This record gives sequence, structure tokens and C-alpha cells, in this order.
Amino acid sequence: MALKTSGIHHVTSIVGDPQRDIDFYTQVLGLRLLKVTVNFDRPETYHLYFGDYAGSPGTILTTFPWRGDRQGTIGTGQITATSFAIPEGSTDFWRSRLTDHDVATTGPERRFDEEVLTFADPDGLINELVSRPGTTASDDWQGEVVPHEHAIVGFASVTLTSREPDRTAELLTGLLGFTLIGESDRLRRFVADRNAPGSVVDLVVDPDGPRGTEGPGTVHHVAWRTRDDAEQLAWRELLTAAGFHVTEVRDRSYFKSIYFREPGGILFEIATDPPGFTLDEPLDSLATGVRLPPWYEDRRSEIEPGLQTILLSNGITVP
Repeated sequence: MALKTSGIHHVTSIVGDPQRDIDFYTQVLGLRLLKVTVNFDRPETYHLYFGDYAGSPGTILTTFPWRGDRQGTIGTGQITATSFAIPEGSTDFWRSRLTDHDVATTGPERRFDEEVLTFADPDGLINELVSRPGTTASDDWQGEVVPHEHAIVGFASVTLTSREPDRTAELLTGLLGFTLIGESDRLRRFVADRNAPGSVVDLVVDPDGPRGTEGPGTVHHVAWRTRDDAEQLAWRELLTAAGFHVTEVRDRSYFKSIYFREPGGILFEIATDPPGFTLDEPLDSLATGVRLPPWYEDRRSEIEPGLQTILLSNGITVP
């Protein structure tokens, strides 16, 4: 069975305060808050999901708000930048918008055929807004915070800073099915599917750079798309046969996941497109409360009192 991912399913980062996180990604960047649940491996903390209106794969940013954890440092063995695609010609709008919200920006600069504006979120995560020729406004986002013609349309790419860049490149072009399409200075660019959001990966060639440490302000992992449960199991067999230590399939309610570390130390996930975020809430009423997976429901009275009270972007206070 020939396997090839079409690109990014979601990116998961570690942050500090959940309220600050919600306010920034919804009110400044204009993403939709899709789901409020708990970290299934650390249920005393939240897990927040943001994206386009439907939470389409290739647009989903998720965050682990771990208040009180030591601040992480960005370096090798990590995803060192998360890039969002914006419509062509929207860079000036975004530079002005970020400045109006007291967010410092760098650039825009040219990278390959695109214009890149760089900024950090309140926890120090490095984000980019990327304008590529031909990128147009998405019909899948109906937000009111950012004008439709300038709104984020999904991921543009992620930047991997590997401790073993040659071996990481071999995994990308071999098992994962990416194609090397360009090189510039210490950067190699790969693409999975030009028609899919989040289909581009940039690989930094800097194996001797300082190692990153996990904590707020760093990206935890990137998840690659797979179509369904059967294809995910085929991925697991393929990766295991190639010598990777792959986890069992884990039910994340809105998708199923397997995890492994690539040769350069970065945590990769392969996540199924279905079932999606309407599993337990209607599309027009997402993120109306704290959603728990069935196996945690009998612990709701124990879990909720330990969660920080937060105000959601729809005006609802939880827990």
C-alpha cells in the first residue's frame, strides 16, 4: 500500500495562561475557538483547539495551557516556527493590525516566492504570516474579528529544526511522501500536496544549534494527516517496520492518533481526518462548555473544580 500524507493535520503548542491564549488567537488572529476540553494525558489542565469555522484539517492549532511550568526554550529537536497562510496582498493589513495590538513584528522578508511577516505570541511562540502568490480568501471561515478578505486561511507550513537534518529529510521524502522543491541558505523546502492547506515543510540545517527544552513557548508536536483508521494502521505498520517506536492508536475523540519521534528529536503524530469537531456539538455551537471524553465523564465533578475559570470568545464562562 503506497502511503503519502497530504500535509499538516494540526500543530500543538505549549502555552501558559489559557485566558490569554484564547484572547490572542481569537481576538487578535481571528481564529475560531473550536473546542474546550482537557489534556487526555494530564486532565487537570485544559486542551484548547482553534481553526477555521469547521475545524478543517490543515487549519487546526491546539494548545496545552500548562500554567506554572518552567518556560521552554526554542532550539534544535523542535518545530521552531508555525506559519499561517494569509491571502496574497494582506501583509500590510496584518502588520498594522499586529502593531495596533502591541505585537512586535519582523519583516516582511522574502522566502522563496513568498512574503513572510514574523511575530511572537504572548508566550514567545514564533509564528509567521505567509502571503504566497495565488493564495485567496477561504470560504470556510465566517469570522467577524478579521475582514474576510484578509483572514487566515489555514497553515502555510511548519519549520523543523532537526538535530539530524539529513535523516529528517530522508524520512520526509521517503516514508512520508514529501518532495524536495527548493533550497536557500540553510533551509530546505518540502511539499506534500500543493492543493492542501499546510502542505509545506521547511527544514533548517543547523544540527549544532542549541537544543530546545520543552515548556510554555514551544511547539509540542506536529500531526500529519491520514484519511481514516485503516490508513492510520497501515502507517503504524510501515513505521514500525522501518524501526520507529510508534505508540498504540490513541482515541482523541475528534481524531485518532499515533506518535513517534523522528531521527532529529521532533515529535510527530499521524492523525485521522474524521470524526471531527461536530462529534459532540453542532457546528454552529462549538466550544460552549468543557467537553470531556466518555471515559472522563464520571470524573467531571473531580476535574472541573481544578480548572481555571475562563471566558470563552462566545461569552460563556467555564467550567
